[in-house]
This record gives sequence, structure tokens and C-alpha cells, in this order.
Amino acid sequence: MTQQLRRARDRAERERRIVAAARELAEAEGWDAVTTRRLAAKIEYSQPVLYSHFSGKDAIMAAAAVEGCAELAEQLGTAAFEPSPLAAVAEAYVAFADANPALYDAIFTLPTELPFATEEAPEALRNAFGAIEAAVAPVAGRDATGTLAETFWSALHGLVTLDRGRRLSPGHRAERLAILVARFGSGASGPAD
Repeated sequence: MTQQLRRARDRAERERRIVAAARELAEAEGWDAVTTRRLAAKIEYSQPVLYSHFSGKDAIMAAAAVEGCAELAEQLGTAAFEPSPLAAVAEAYVAFADANPALYDAIFTLPTELPFATEEAPEALRNAFGAIEAAVAPVAGRDATGTLAETFWSALHGLVTLDRGRRLSPGHRAERLAILVARFGSGASGPAD
């Protein structure tokens, strides 16, 4: 292995460790607890080493968000091949949010410089949305699949956010998700274009 390849591999490994440490700390204590000082101490590197990889906490959080989107895309993509893809994708989405609350926040709630819904969006973001599109495509009818997917995603995000904020009755959580899937799965199209 050449020295240049070894340096590139070592750099990628340091970046992976920085993002992993940030995710671990965020899941344990929230993103406010993630500081470059704490990350440097956790991975046993100096703060200048962190800054040689990322411009700051926001860039680290964005890297975690992209990594998380790749994981979400994989889970949603698998769910899209289930016998009831719409229900499976909805359940996988909610399960991901439940299992990774800080990561979910980094992806969908906290301010970020990541471009969403554009050609410049990282592949992981496009893949996660693509899995939602695949699930709604069979029921899109006259509706534009992309717009219907955005609407379904928005409804899922709303349910997750309101549920996490304890704004909804906890006893009806499964019923709400079933109603959402049933309404979207009915094939009733919106207004004609």
C-alpha cells in the first residue's frame, strides 16, 4: 500500500470515528452536548485534528445526517419490497425515528446546510426519499408520485414529531399510523393537474 493510500485510509477512519463519537454523544445527551472539545477528548485527538476534517460541529452533524440517511434509505428500501410496502415503509420510518432520536433530529429537524429536494442533495438523501416514492407509486393515481411522496413523508414526520413531543394520545399511536396508510393507500387522487 502506498503512503498516499494509507494516509487517505487513515483520514477516512478518523472521520468515521469523529462522526461515530458525535452520534453516540448526541444519542446519549443531545446535540447540544456535542462539542469539538468533548469529541476530541472522546476519540483522543486534538481539536485541530477535528478541524482538519470538519469545519465545526455543524459539518459533523451534517456528516452524521448523511450517514443516517443512508441507514434510513436501506431500511426503507427493504420495507418497500414487503407485501404491503406503504405500511412497511411507514413502520420502518417510525421505527428508525424511535431508535435514533438524535440522528433523526440531525436529518430532519435541526438546521443544516444539506440540500434537500435538489439535484445537489447527497445520494443518501435521494435514496431515502426514493424508497418513499417507490412505496407510494402504486397508489399515486393521477397524483404526481414525487408530490404524493413528499406529502406522505410530511405526514409521517408530523406524526413522529408530535408523538415525540407528547402532543398526541400515546394509546392511539398504532391506529394513527394505520389510518395514514389506509388513507394514502386508498388510491384516491387529488385534484387533476
